[in-house]
Amino acid sequence: MARGSIKDQVAIIGMGCTAFGEKWNYGPPDLVIEAAQEAFLDAGVDRSAIEAVWIGNAGLAGSAGIAAQALKLPHLPVTRVENWCATGSDTFRNACFGVAAGMYDIVLALGFEKLKDSGVGGLATGGGMAGVKQWGSMAPGDFALPAARYFDKYGATRETLAKIAVKNHHNGSLNEKAHFRNEITVEQALNAPMISWPFGLFDCCGTSDGAAAAIICRAEIARSFRDDPIYVGGLGLAMSPAKPHFQPGFDYLSWPATVHAGKQAYEQMGISDPFKEVDLANVHDCFTLTELLIYEDLGFCGRGEAKDCIDSGVFSLEGDLPVNTDGGLKCFGHPIGASGLRMLYEAYKQLQGKAGPRQVKNAEIALAHNLGGPPQVSAVTIIHN
Repeated sequence: MARGSIKDQVAIIGMGCTAFGEKWNYGPPDLVIEAAQEAFLDAGVDRSAIEAVWIGNAGLAGSAGIAAQALKLPHLPVTRVENWCATGSDTFRNACFGVAAGMYDIVLALGFEKLKDSGVGGLATGGGMAGVKQWGSMAPGDFALPAARYFDKYGATRETLAKIAVKNHHNGSLNEKAHFRNEITVEQALNAPMISWPFGLFDCCGTSDGAAAAIICRAEIARSFRDDPIYVGGLGLAMSPAKPHFQPGFDYLSWPATVHAGKQAYEQMGISDPFKEVDLANVHDCFTLTELLIYEDLGFCGRGEAKDCIDSGVFSLEGDLPVNTDGGLKCFGHPIGASGLRMLYEAYKQLQGKAGPRQVKNAEIALAHNLGGPPQVSAVTIIHN
């Protein structure tokens, strides 16, 4: 076990996730209760077993209190976590540390977001996320710049990105909880309305409401709750200087925070060859180009090799390393505080062999990745059975 490693100190014994989408008839308490209730039932415990709670929410003031009231928690410590679009993963990370430190035996990590009636469009939900607009540009334009750079450097095209969208739409079509469940073709993606060149409509994730939750305990007591707990193998988190686009030497071909967060998690888990050792991954595909760069940043392929891997289907459900098996942000949706935990929910189900038509054969090690900010923060979580 690596120095400072979380490996095998903490286990997941229950998870829950709402369907993501335009949940106009749901308020934040409804989302919180639905996700938590599924997690409690999955773990075979009730809220009286929970000793502390971490709540991930990027834009709603008082969200920790809202969640505590909704779940009728009896004066427990409840902490709100916010870290841009990496909020869900960082919520889980902090909950794991609370258990690994020996302070608690069983805790709840829950993330939620209600974006559709926030009063503004996109990710500018208030609080910290409102800063997205302060840089003078919005997310599609920011993420389109690296796409143009990658096209020039490595010869990828809009068709390369369209193939990622087609893959994720196929996976999402198999997922009853996904926001978008429609298959698309490369031609549809290429002919869709332009958002910010080279991104068309199908290159961009949607705006969704939803919640996801995990019940975490000390690894040594996990099997007293269930026969198939899932263990935490690595937790990486890295922060780059604000707005990497403004930093000298930024080449628009990589997200440095992802590289460093991946290295941290790999070291803890003892992974030296991610492509061969990771069985599936759920990554932060806010845009198709983001997913492409993540392939290379996480070592799933070499620099400039993503196009060939995409063309050959390496990252499809039937490929050597399936990525975004549940549809990703692109189709499952992106309620900011919930996304990282939603990725873990899919990984958890896959490792237990309970992913239905999306099931990856012989899955033993899974990775979840969040990327947030302009972008500047990245979280990588590795779990295993």
